[in-house]
This record gives sequence, C-alpha cells and structure tokens, in this order.
Amino acid sequence: MTASEEPASFRLAYVPGVMPDKWVRVWHERLPGVPLSLTQVAAAEAGGVLLDGRADAGLVRLPVDRTVLSAIPLYTETTVVVVPKDHLVTAADEVSVADLADEIVLHPLDDVLGWERLPGRPAFERPATTADAVELVAAGIGVLVVPLSLARLHHRKDLTHRPLTDAPTSSVALSWPQDATTDLVEDFIGIVRGRTVNSTRGRRPGPAQEDAERTGAGGAGRKPTAGRQQAGAKAAGARSGGRTGGGKPAGRNPRRGSGGTAKGGGRRGGRRS
Repeated sequence: MTASEEPASFRLAYVPGVMPDKWVRVWHERLPGVPLSLTQVAAAEAGGVLLDGRADAGLVRLPVDRTVLSAIPLYTETTVVVVPKDHLVTAADEVSVADLADEIVLHPLDDVLGWERLPGRPAFERPATTADAVELVAAGIGVLVVPLSLARLHHRKDLTHRPLTDAPTSSVALSWPQDATTDLVEDFIGIVRGRTVNSTRGRRPGPAQEDAERTGAGGAGRKPTAGRQQAGAKAAGARSGGRTGGGKPAGRNPRRGSGGTAKGGGRRGGRRS
C-alpha cells in the first residue's frame, strides 16, 4: 500500500479486558492529524475482524493464526478465581487448582483460558458470556476463573478474587494482517513498543524536522559568528609557532640578546683591575 493509498484514519480493535488508553493518548500526541477509532470485539471474533478489513490492527488474545496474521506479544496476565467476599478461599493470599476440587467452576462460552481440563465440578450448563458467569458467582452458584483484567472489568462490590497459581494464562498481543503492514501500523507498533518519535520505523521526517535539518540544527550548516572567527584566527596563529604576519616572534623583547641572561649579558670587557 502506497502513501497515497493510506487511509485517512487508523482503526484499532481490542478485546474485553484490554485497556488501550495509554497508547491511544500517545497516538493523538504524535499524529494529531490522523484520527484513531476504537472498536471492542469479542476475543473469538478478533481475527476475523482483522482479516476482513474492519480494523487495521487489534489488541487481541493469543493464539492467532500466524499464517495470515502478524503478532507482537505484549504481556501475559495473572489468572484469578472470582468468588463471593465471604468465600473460604479468601482466607489465603493465593490458591491452587486443587483448592477448587469441591467447587462448581463456571465455564462461559467466551472463555479465553483454553483449559485442557476444567478444575472442580462442572455446572449444569455453560453461561453464554463471562458477564453472565459473574452474575452466577454473585448468586452463589459457583466460582469463575478468568484473567485478572476480566475480573476487574466485571468488578462487583460483593465479589473478590485471588490469584490461581497453576492455572492456564492468557497473553495479549498486537496483531494485524501480514499483507497490510502500512505506515500507520508501523507507527502504532512503535508506540506500543515504547519507541521515541524519532526512532519510529517506516516514516519520513515531518516538515519541522526537515526544516531543522536544512537550517543545520545541532551545528551543521551554520555560518560562523564574529567570535568564532576570532577564535579561529588565534588557533591558526598558535599552529604557526606564534609568529605575526611580519615574521617576528610575538611577545619577545627585541633589545635582549637571543641567548643572554640577566647575570652575564650586562658586563663588557671582562673584569676590572
């Protein structure tokens, strides 16, 4: 895609639990003329949204189809168990999967942890969404295991959570179609990776930077000032051995002999008889 074909805006998809605010803020500071639109999508739908062109890039949960999508892992979340505030597990700072053996563990259809085998006892039916599962936890039906960000997203005053030490985890990545790595995608990659504005790849310098380069910012291309000319002249004189333009040594008393001293140079004709 050429610069002339580049879209006038950048469309970013993100899945529930991800907070893109800090990166969006940097985007607006660096590219104020390029609007950024946000769209929240279900974790299971994120890949399709990218591939059918509804978003230029997405903050998604791994895994993704690496044959068609590029992905840069950003972070891995802590997994927690969500329980009522008066639940027995709240007595510990963290719990293990074995501690949930006697619990009904809810398994929503939009689960993002990818269990090989769910701990505890299964519920009678699977809730449709994580939000529905949270409501069932509040009703005392069971407990729920989710990434920490989803526990915070669905926070309730009557619920709390504890880290689950040996459970699967969920990783968040920046992803985009492999055949659509535009300059704007590169700009956003630079932002999430913490690059400075001068190190962002794939972008030409802006007008202000080009003007600074033409005028010699940092010393290049500047005309020497009068003070610099004088300093240059003094340096040139020092290199020439300290002689003036007439060839005489600078600063030497012309009345003194070339090799005499104050002691022996002032007597004439030897000793007096």
